Amino acid sequence: MVLSSLIMSGPLIYGRNIAKSYGQTTVLSDVNFEVFPGITGILGANGTGKTTLLGMILGLHPRDSGELNVFGADPWKAGSAVRERIGYSPEHHTMSPDMPAVDFVTLVGQLHGLPKHVAASRGSESLWIVGLGEERFRPMGTLSTGQKQRVKLAQALSHDPKLIILDEPTDGLDPNQRDSVLDVIKKISDEFGISVVISSHLIEEVERICDAVVIIGEGRTLAAGSIEHLKQGVEAIIEVELVSPNQVPAVAKDLEAQPSISTVRQDAGRLFIDFSNDKAFDEVRDVLANHEAGIISLRQKAMSLEDIFLENMR
Repeated sequence: MVLSSLIMSGPLIYGRNIAKSYGQTTVLSDVNFEVFPGITGILGANGTGKTTLLGMILGLHPRDSGELNVFGADPWKAGSAVRERIGYSPEHHTMSPDMPAVDFVTLVGQLHGLPKHVAASRGSESLWIVGLGEERFRPMGTLSTGQKQRVKLAQALSHDPKLIILDEPTDGLDPNQRDSVLDVIKKISDEFGISVVISSHLIEEVERICDAVVIIGEGRTLAAGSIEHLKQGVEAIIEVELVSPNQVPAVAKDLEAQPSISTVRQDAGRLFIDFSNDKAFDEVRDVLANHEAGIISLRQKAMSLEDIFLENMR
């Protein structure tokens, strides 16, 4: 099947009711998601089946049931054609320590069908894009972990794909290295128009650069969609910090009796208030005034991807 002959519309990747088991072990039981242009994070704890899902997207192994389309085709039936349009960076480092980085990236380009001279040019260009232009002739065994992650990113770009899939692209990196690699990924998407799928167990890195997220847990999709849309579905919280922690229990008790307030959680001088409508702000004000409580801060807490994750794990 030639993908260029297909009329493309809708999502780049579409999955419905995907299931996969190995023997008696169920890895995925009901995964549903869509990937649109931009950067999408597949978020879940280690062992939740993220890498298995990526393998099925690449057409490397079949699903047991469900529907999966990548660029409008079934990747298991049209695997080679699908992989022509995708660059892939695996989680683990499997690089020859004596091979120069540029030779490795060039070889990957050739494996994707590029003529040797084109692959060599693309390999050098890709290494410059990821910030390894000066180090491109160094043997990969002499590179740091952060540099090896960049080499893997460069080889994923070597054949000019429409989509790159990155499995734990910051694994083993310190915070500064992680930020630097995430900046490169964001640049690739923004400046070169390449869509990205990132598999990660780190909430903060997905929230930092992703437009959308697929949260996987217990073998199924817990939530999926744009991060901004998912945030709108998470209950808002008023956060209050009091001068005197001793006042927290009594204030909390009175707040819980208010009609617009559903629950109040306490933590070391702070109150986290779930509410149903804007009248709750007046109710909080009145309760605090009745107790003559000193206030350090009172604000509506901005929703985060962590809030979305925790809400869907309940």
